[in-house]
Amino acid sequence: MQDANRASRERTDLHALTHGQLVELLAKLGQPGFRARQIEDWVWNKNTSSLDDMTNLPKGLRAELARRVTLDSVTEVARQVSQDGSHKYLLRLEDGTTVECVGMPSAGKLAVCASSQAGCGMGCAFCATGTAGLTRSLTAGEIYEQVMHVRDDFGRRVTSVVLMGQGEPFTNYDATLAALRRLNSPDGTGIGARHLTVSTCGIIPMIRRFANEPEQFTLAVSLHSAVQRTRDLLMPGVKKYSLMHLYDIMGEYVDKTGRRPTYEYALIKGVNDTEDEIGALCDFCRGNLAHVNLIRLNDVRGSKFRPSSDAKTQEFVRRLVSVGVEATIRASRGSDIDAACGQLRQNAGRMLR
Repeated sequence: MQDANRASRERTDLHALTHGQLVELLAKLGQPGFRARQIEDWVWNKNTSSLDDMTNLPKGLRAELARRVTLDSVTEVARQVSQDGSHKYLLRLEDGTTVECVGMPSAGKLAVCASSQAGCGMGCAFCATGTAGLTRSLTAGEIYEQVMHVRDDFGRRVTSVVLMGQGEPFTNYDATLAALRRLNSPDGTGIGARHLTVSTCGIIPMIRRFANEPEQFTLAVSLHSAVQRTRDLLMPGVKKYSLMHLYDIMGEYVDKTGRRPTYEYALIKGVNDTEDEIGALCDFCRGNLAHVNLIRLNDVRGSKFRPSSDAKTQEFVRRLVSVGVEATIRASRGSDIDAACGQLRQNAGRMLR
């Protein structure tokens, strides 16, 4: 058994191989280059979990590949279905780590909210994931597989992906970008770059790097307060990146890309919904190319934070619009299930113990 486990660890997951690396491996096995495209079609389009499924490959090649590579896949641990049609999943990865993702159908489209890490190290005070801490970062393949799992469950094409699930994508930058590029590629899911969104707490060096990438991926920034003291309380993981510096880098981002970023703002009763807070938010966004996405806070078990009233939410929209800032209220999805990031993972963990 130990020998088998050691052999498995010594093999490489096919999801981790670039096209060039796969071509190189096949050349060593005396195989023509076109075999790489056949294998990639099985891995990235058909989402197969077994080399035996690759019936257009010679049996001898499949056997040789089995000695050199693995085809790790996710396993569904838990699944919840909302009355609004959303599906929330808890998936187990090859090493036993669990991660969440969500499928959200609407008007013939299918959006996926995927995770970039298992857990999160940013420690946001209102987030169920933040209270549990970071387990590890995900590979590009593990991010991609979440999207494919949702696609296969719904039996329809995914039209957009947001990396707004567990984790801070910009502390797992290289894997995040590799996953986005695979999702964007016609050899992957072929989703348009502007329908692929990364949400960050505001990691300034990575925002600058992201602005210089050639693709037109979309950026969302979790702001949650434009008052430094409040933001430090809510988002201790980005204390070292001041709002002044965030303001400056977002101006650079807009100048460089010409794209409109979104600011995510979860309204919390008595914390970031006061008159001072709304005034600061208007000042932060006024005169800039920006869209504010107001979020009704999910009730998280054990949290001291509560969502703002509907009237307060509408007042935020009115005030922002009055200073020329686009503002919308995010439609609440999955409110009857464990919708907030980390809730399903925590609750499933309690049930499994």
